Amino acid sequence: MMNPTSAEDRVFAKCERRLIPFLGLLYLVSLVDRLNVGFAALTMNADLGFTPFVFGFGAGIFFVGYSLFQVPANLMLVRFGARRWVFTILIVWGAISVACAFVQGPMSFYVLRFLLGVAEAGLFPGVVLYLTYWFPQERRARAIAGFMAASPLAFVIVGPLSGPLLALDGFAGLRGWQWLFIIEGLPACLLAFALLKLVPDGPEHATWLSADEKRLIAERLAQESHIDQPGFWPALRDPRLYALGIAYMAVGAGGYGMRIWLPQIVQSMGFSNLANGFVVALPYLLAVGAMIWWGHSSDRAGERIWHVVLPVLLAAFGFAIGAAMSSSDLIVFIGITLVIIGLDAVIGPFWSLPSSFLRGPAAAGGIALINTFGTGAGGFIGPTVIGYFRETTGGYSASMAVLAVGLLGTCAIVLAFSRAIAPRAAVVEPR
Repeated sequence: MMNPTSAEDRVFAKCERRLIPFLGLLYLVSLVDRLNVGFAALTMNADLGFTPFVFGFGAGIFFVGYSLFQVPANLMLVRFGARRWVFTILIVWGAISVACAFVQGPMSFYVLRFLLGVAEAGLFPGVVLYLTYWFPQERRARAIAGFMAASPLAFVIVGPLSGPLLALDGFAGLRGWQWLFIIEGLPACLLAFALLKLVPDGPEHATWLSADEKRLIAERLAQESHIDQPGFWPALRDPRLYALGIAYMAVGAGGYGMRIWLPQIVQSMGFSNLANGFVVALPYLLAVGAMIWWGHSSDRAGERIWHVVLPVLLAAFGFAIGAAMSSSDLIVFIGITLVIIGLDAVIGPFWSLPSSFLRGPAAAGGIALINTFGTGAGGFIGPTVIGYFRETTGGYSASMAVLAVGLLGTCAIVLAFSRAIAPRAAVVEPR
């Protein structure tokens, strides 16, 4: 007779192989389209006369549009289904990303970045919700970490690619940064059509699952049916979600502050545009392994809280090193590497927390709300704060110190609310 655990492992491993690589590719493309502005800035800022604050504000305003449409976008996903809604998202954001090539000044820069945020708002919380349709709680951190490994991979790819694209300066009468936006924006539109073939709305619609495999998934997820399941809107009154959202805000500020500004920080160290992309890719290459390993560690231990706190402390330490040792480029870069590793490793365990006490429509609302705080507000605050202090002080030390303090606040909130936000963590069987 087949061992139930072995059968379950094989089925969920099959789902991971079928879903995670493509969903990760979608997330990678979204990150490239929101973050390539950091590489475009290496020549765009001089061409358009952007000051550090104008650039930081414009880069950050993406996250204002992103945050405003988080909850409505996830509500639309629940109503229309994953395939149709994400297909629409991909087409629209690809077109807007290409349009960024034709920015003329600060106002058009602000408008297009805002609209790009609106268009991308539904992808990440939608995919995190979508994964709850396939994977039970104790398998979710590794699935989320696998999907979100695209986060550091985006820089591993876009960094080395951006240097040669910037070198196209003058080809067909366009600047190099314009070619960067055009070429890196088109894949989203193409992947929209691949989505229709590769991503089913749920396990029951997957032609690559047998009837027994579909039943196993349904039965396994049904075992979590005792978890609170309020509706979409009532879930938004849950104070635990606001605690997680505020905690995640500093993570988003630190993570996106580095992603947007790191190419310019590396440029200030004396690297050429071509070398810049390879240097920037190094810490993110290390972060890929750290993210996947830490997500698996959290699932094996059945523990979430300390798997959130420890990497955030590592990132705060990295920012502190960068702020205190600003005269040494090597030490600053080591500190930044610790920041990137810590803030990427925390993602899988962190996003397993809301789905430990919410399911279904409630999870859709909760995930969107937390992401509004973290990626939305945090993503706006981080680049803007760095731009402000860069313009007023001429360096990056002050902003790194501010971001480090914010991460310490994250640790304090998660520890203070640990009993409320991870009620099931202690009872999940290690795997």
